[in-house]
Amino acid sequence: MKLIRWSLSFFVMCFVLFNVYVYGSLLTYRAIAPHRTMFMVLRMHELADSRPEVRLNYQWVSYYRISPNLKKALIASEDSRFAEHDGFDWNGIRTAIKKNQRQGKVSVGGSTISQQLAKNLFLSESRHYWRKAEEALITSMLEATMNKDRIFALYLNVIEWGYGVYGAEAASQTLYGRSAMQLSAQQAAKLAARVPRPLYYIDHPRDKEIRRKANIILRRMGSAQLPEKND
Repeated sequence: MKLIRWSLSFFVMCFVLFNVYVYGSLLTYRAIAPHRTMFMVLRMHELADSRPEVRLNYQWVSYYRISPNLKKALIASEDSRFAEHDGFDWNGIRTAIKKNQRQGKVSVGGSTISQQLAKNLFLSESRHYWRKAEEALITSMLEATMNKDRIFALYLNVIEWGYGVYGAEAASQTLYGRSAMQLSAQQAAKLAARVPRPLYYIDHPRDKEIRRKANIILRRMGSAQLPEKND
């Protein structure tokens, strides 16, 4: 019995300490760019054996040095209600659940940009229930401590776009030889289309699916609602 109580107390203490660390980090990230994210650390460790030549290419740029084309493309492809919701798109979640039930497998996640950022900053790719619960908690802290511009700026700067390539600037320079601010609508749509499977599309550059997805994103970009500017 004592062992159970000790184990439970230890678990609770670790949970509290981790979330204190997360909250403190989020307060810091309101003004300072992350040095690295947990996703970057885990991915680079994974690549150390399979692709030892890969080096981290992570270039932070301010929100206003990223093309509106890319912002609209990612809103259109990843989270059309980002400017409106509080971190969770309940309609999107219900739609994803129904689609997964019809297909008999988890093919759609329904995660918002805020949820994706929470996972990338602090968590692993595991699909345990506790990880999803922690993701929800961190998402709530994100939305409570930052405005939408800052959340989107963090997301744009840390998402993966290739082997060791993180963020809009590194992706733009690597794939198109230009800055993130100079991306055309077509280039932005193609970058957004890569987000769910970035490494696959690096390995399969001629895959026709990316062109199909990019065309869909292009059509949706006109109605994409960006978060209001906060001075």
